[in-house]
Amino acid sequence: MATDPATVEFLIDQLGTRGASYATKRMFGEYCLYRNGLPVAFVCDDVLFVKDTPAGREVIAEATTPQFGPPYPGAKLYLRLSPDAWDDGEWLRRVLDATAAALPAPRPRPAAKKAADAVVPSSSKRSPRAPRKR
Repeated sequence: MATDPATVEFLIDQLGTRGASYATKRMFGEYCLYRNGLPVAFVCDDVLFVKDTPAGREVIAEATTPQFGPPYPGAKLYLRLSPDAWDDGEWLRRVLDATAAALPAPRPRPAAKKAADAVVPSSSKRSPRAPRKR
């Protein structure tokens, strides 16, 4: 079952836009939630799965007992927040902000090679050691 786009819209509305930028990206029928460009959670089957960090777990423990589960088969365990827990937008922002602060900075991507810089071997040249076929 894929996540309903209305669920993601509700989640973004609950988070608001104060101080941090939240965005989602659709992936395989589900969604990845980003905070200032850093992936912090997944929305799968209308459930929010927050990356497990000690800081995020501490904020969640203030309001409820943390529950764990994988967002998809074969994934590691994430902090599981059902939509019932999304009513308090301020608390939800604190969970995601604490999680994002505890995550390492993303590694820079290698620069793409320019087409002019790429060496294209010529098929007309033969290797000096290659025997000639007749």
